[in-house]
Amino acid sequence: QVQLVESGGGLVQAGGSLRLSCAASGSIFSINAMGWYRQAPEKQREFVARIGSQGSTAYASSVKGRFTISRDNAKNTVYLEMNSLKPEDTAAYYCAISTTSTISRPDYWGQGTQVTVSS
Repeated sequence: QVQLVESGGGLVQAGGSLRLSCAASGSIFSINAMGWYRQAPEKQREFVARIGSQGSTAYASSVKGRFTISRDNAKNTVYLEMNSLKPEDTAAYYCAISTTSTISRPDYWGQGTQVTVSS
């Protein structure tokens, strides 16, 4: 089992920045890909970004160029740096961990952290 603890959400004005963190503990030897999803009210959860075990990254088109995902394998932590935030980025953000190279079907989820962007 892997436990994920997220932090860093909050309220920010449009154009501002936030940095989310997600620390993993437990059976961390099984971690491969790490990523972030988000879910806005009355919308489906959507992919935001992923990072592979060797550092390869992928982003949703809606955040590309504004968000940066990174990981610290020594700390078993994944980060999401969010810049130039827009009101449409408002959502609960969930970190996700996979034991394989794909993040499309995560094995573990964080509890979620709220990001609210005011206009």
